[in-house]
Amino acid sequence: MSTDRQPRHAATLDLGVIGNGSIGALVDPRGRIVWCCLPAFDGDPVFCSLLSPRIGDEGWFDVELEGEVRAQQRYLGHSAVLLTRLESSDGSAIEIRDFAPRYKQHGRIFHPMSLLRSIRPVAGAPRIRLRLRPLSGYGERRPERTVGSNHVRYLLGDIVLRATTDAPLPMLRDELPFLLDHEVHVVLGPDETLMDAPARYTQSAFESTRTYWRDWVRFLSIPAEWQEAVIRAAITLKLCQYEGTGAIIAAMTTSVPEAPGTVRNWDYRYCWLRDAAFVVRALNRLGATRSMEEYLRYLFNLAAGADGDLGPVYGIHFERELHEREAEHLAGYRGMGPVRIGNDAWRQRQNDVYGSIVLAAVQLFFDQRLDSRGDAAAFTRLEQAGESAWRLHASPDAGLWEFRGRANVHTYSAVMSWAACDRLARIARHLGLAQRESLWEARARDVRELILARAVDAEHGHFVDAFDGGGLDASLLLLADLGFVAADDPRFIATVEAVGRGLRRGHHLLRYVVPDDFGMPETSFTICSFWYVDALAAIGRVEEARELFEQLLARRNPLGLMSEDVHPGTGELWGNFPQTYSLVGLINAAMRLSRSWESVL
Repeated sequence: MSTDRQPRHAATLDLGVIGNGSIGALVDPRGRIVWCCLPAFDGDPVFCSLLSPRIGDEGWFDVELEGEVRAQQRYLGHSAVLLTRLESSDGSAIEIRDFAPRYKQHGRIFHPMSLLRSIRPVAGAPRIRLRLRPLSGYGERRPERTVGSNHVRYLLGDIVLRATTDAPLPMLRDELPFLLDHEVHVVLGPDETLMDAPARYTQSAFESTRTYWRDWVRFLSIPAEWQEAVIRAAITLKLCQYEGTGAIIAAMTTSVPEAPGTVRNWDYRYCWLRDAAFVVRALNRLGATRSMEEYLRYLFNLAAGADGDLGPVYGIHFERELHEREAEHLAGYRGMGPVRIGNDAWRQRQNDVYGSIVLAAVQLFFDQRLDSRGDAAAFTRLEQAGESAWRLHASPDAGLWEFRGRANVHTYSAVMSWAACDRLARIARHLGLAQRESLWEARARDVRELILARAVDAEHGHFVDAFDGGGLDASLLLLADLGFVAADDPRFIATVEAVGRGLRRGHHLLRYVVPDDFGMPETSFTICSFWYVDALAAIGRVEEARELFEQLLARRNPLGLMSEDVHPGTGELWGNFPQTYSLVGLINAAMRLSRSWESVL
């Protein structure tokens, strides 16, 4: 995974991700931390150079190797520990090790607001500079600094970031170059005195964190094929769950545009109930059910505090209103603003959200491995989502693509209402609640009959995107996976074929091909391409599905990660990063397509 020397500030999404469930950071191919929000995923990006601060060359933390000509980067095994090797023209080299501590301690998961960076010489006599330049106020200000005996404090508005190091302090404080003749460490974290030597603390935290990820990965039920890709996707999904509440963010960034020069720049650092349900179901398939339990805690807390209908997206601390505004001091990814804070999708009605809630919770009632199984009380709470799904199943909404300028009765939303009723009937049957089973079965039947009457193109025999409409969108590929129709139903087969003809561009699939609020979409939405792979396999075109899946895997960045979108013409990654939706699609497709362990062994 080596790269030839490029300009230090070339912006691509060839980024690595480190994190621990409290914070996440993005590291570029040369070891520069270019994005990190504090004190949590939705906080002020103190490292924000990814989005081009107007203040100048600030908003990052890097290790500059004198004479650098080459960089290599990899994860340490199946962990969230990132290693970057920099090599100089004189043959000297260093290795940077970055991670955020996450391990079990005192019966709980220890996951502080902290990043640990170690730099060691691996060849020759390297000379380096440590350059730590955080910003505050979304790129507006250089923070005030105070200096101690072995630390520098950065006053970042509501929080103070302390950098503690065992390198000579002037080297960090004044960015002085120095000969690296032994390993040095920098601990970035809260304004607390480090009670141990940085080297001992960092090494102990590293060993415990590596053990945590080894154990977590060991108990995943992975497919026989594409193991590395699935494991990396699963780890990254886990990094996108906020430990404090159980919320799952859609991505760690805001405003990486969906395509070059577009204004489709959105803030994804929040919890979309739909996206999170997809994540939970994907991790459940791998046996990582604790994420489901933590997310359901978040959902039940939301429902308890909600006054009526649930919105499509919430803050990680249960915030209902996510007022959208622009960060004027950030020019944007490659200068392509605007940079948005907040997301006005919270104002929308997206009726599929209730089905998403029910689907996220179903396994709770059936999986005998769980310590706390779903019971009648949990079912009663879940029925609240079902009641809303039933009430709104034929009501217009913005749909899962979040149209801002129009509303329809979207087929996918209606099908998700059906799914809510259908799954509640199954849960009631499992719990022996005969009366509730009959009620939900009848409702599911009524919704299904309505959808079949109004969402099928009578002439061509395929499903359409909205009641009484004639369009297509990629969400129709999910109807068999949701159990609404069988995969061999002629209407579903015709839908897959129609979607392929209408939405496919090379190896990629668009969401839809009609103008929306911002014109015609230019890039493919990556999860749609994976949905198409799943649908092809479901209708028997398995070899075609496998070939397409391999093509999609080739679009991952050098560290195996994916963003929201891919440009069909160039193959370049666009959109917020890392995108949970895309990694969910990868996992689900691999699980469907992989040969059995018996056939491989």
